[in-house]
Amino acid sequence: MADDTNLADDQESPGSMGPPYQTPKGVHDILPADHEYYTYIKKVVRHRLRQAGFRRISTPIFEFTNVFTRSLGETTDIVSKEMYTFQDRKGRSLTLKPESTAGVVRAYLQNNMQALAQPVQLYYIEPHFRYDRPQKGRYRQFWQFGMEVIGESDPALDAQVIQLAIRILKDLGIADLFTLQLNSIGTPESRKKYIAALQDYYFGKERHLCENCRARLGTNPLRLLDCKEEDCVVLAKLAPSLAQYLDEESKEFHADLKEFLDEMGIKYVENSRLVRGLDYYSKTVFEFWDASLGAQNAIGGGGRYDGLVELMGGNPTPAVGFAAGIERIIANMKRAKVRVPHKDELHVFVAQLGKEAKKKCLPLIMEMRERGIKTVGALGKGSIGTQLKIADKFGAPWTIIMGLTEVREGVAIIRDMSVGTQIKVKFEDTLEKMIELIGEENLDNYSPGELLYS
Repeated sequence: MADDTNLADDQESPGSMGPPYQTPKGVHDILPADHEYYTYIKKVVRHRLRQAGFRRISTPIFEFTNVFTRSLGETTDIVSKEMYTFQDRKGRSLTLKPESTAGVVRAYLQNNMQALAQPVQLYYIEPHFRYDRPQKGRYRQFWQFGMEVIGESDPALDAQVIQLAIRILKDLGIADLFTLQLNSIGTPESRKKYIAALQDYYFGKERHLCENCRARLGTNPLRLLDCKEEDCVVLAKLAPSLAQYLDEESKEFHADLKEFLDEMGIKYVENSRLVRGLDYYSKTVFEFWDASLGAQNAIGGGGRYDGLVELMGGNPTPAVGFAAGIERIIANMKRAKVRVPHKDELHVFVAQLGKEAKKKCLPLIMEMRERGIKTVGALGKGSIGTQLKIADKFGAPWTIIMGLTEVREGVAIIRDMSVGTQIKVKFEDTLEKMIELIGEENLDNYSPGELLYS
């Protein structure tokens, strides 16, 4: 397990202490205030990727375990320490998805997307699961959005994926908080030579490495370069550079990518120590690092994975992608004091007294909602004063009041909650009067067709 010190906490029974039921360690509720951020991020992602010809895909929450072990690599931290794996009733091994690229490639192959126009451009907004040490911005259930371009090898595509990622971060108001870190890790053949050189360099230095890196030295030496432990960082700075071992094809591809980024006005930091934690990457790798905190607060990254489709049983098929953590994005939006627009404020609270008043109010509530007036009311049996206090808590700017007298007289009272003044109108005129007071431009209207473009 990734966090044995917390195992006791994870195994506590629901009623052992504190409130009778709580979320398991490392997961959290997404409450309405945070859903405003999630909704806004999803709209930005959908809009920008739709403009670029991407179409949305959702893969299952769980897959057969070998989808991940084969694609991510047996020695990666995700596979060796972090996957939630279980057996179904027939003894088959299943895993909650720790990332989406492997599932997207599985879907590409299973659904014969090779027959579509290439490249196939897909995006997702999905929950993922990893057993990792919970800390700020890191959860055991977390959301990511990502994009995958499958079926073409061209550095111009890498540049476009990077540009789209930056465009989304700009729309969200946090692009200036991050720097683009860029590297090429070459082909698998050139990496084999580099890995041998790394192992030679670290020979005899094992005692200076952290426990994780000592284990990685024999299984996944590239990960030593991106360890955050102080002694490991010092050793990594003196290690041989991957650039010395790149093949000519990778060098040319990387040079072209940088030319395209320069042409697009995209700033980047060449980082020869940058590697990604998954085995399927090749050539281009990139991450967005916090400008002040560095890799410890990276918000997302991606790169090219030209061998993954073939590794999973398909024909050789190049691909490139990017993914970012939504919880980390939200934390940085809050840090930058970004306020997101939303449509959750109420327009009207309807207060009523007595069954006859409630019978009159229910159709009115339905009509107002149909016309785009966001309405709550006809609740319970409290006094008008009690209901006005509830209206205040909801933050409704207007309250419609109906009691026995109003029913008998065929009128309704409309109260301006901000100043406490009120007017009396004929009941049949209430809807149009509310539209006049709220303003046509402020109504929450849509037609079903508009949902296609929301």
